Amino acid sequence: MSPDNFLRLSAILYGNPSTNPPAPPLVPVCRAAWYRGIKSGRYPPPVKLGRVSVWRASEIYALIAK
Repeated sequence: MSPDNFLRLSAILYGNPSTNPPAPPLVPVCRAAWYRGIKSGRYPPPVKLGRVSVWRASEIYALIAK
């Protein structure tokens, strides 16, 4: 996956179990903990694309690398 892409919250928190092999979650926390982390500054804020909230893949990969 290119770091210039966007990720939706479901891909970050839950992965994609329907792929072969299944993709694990990138940040395995619950949705409420994710939004608390955004509010506290631990996780990056979303980018709004219309009505959809997405996150920059580069920011998520940097978070994982930390």
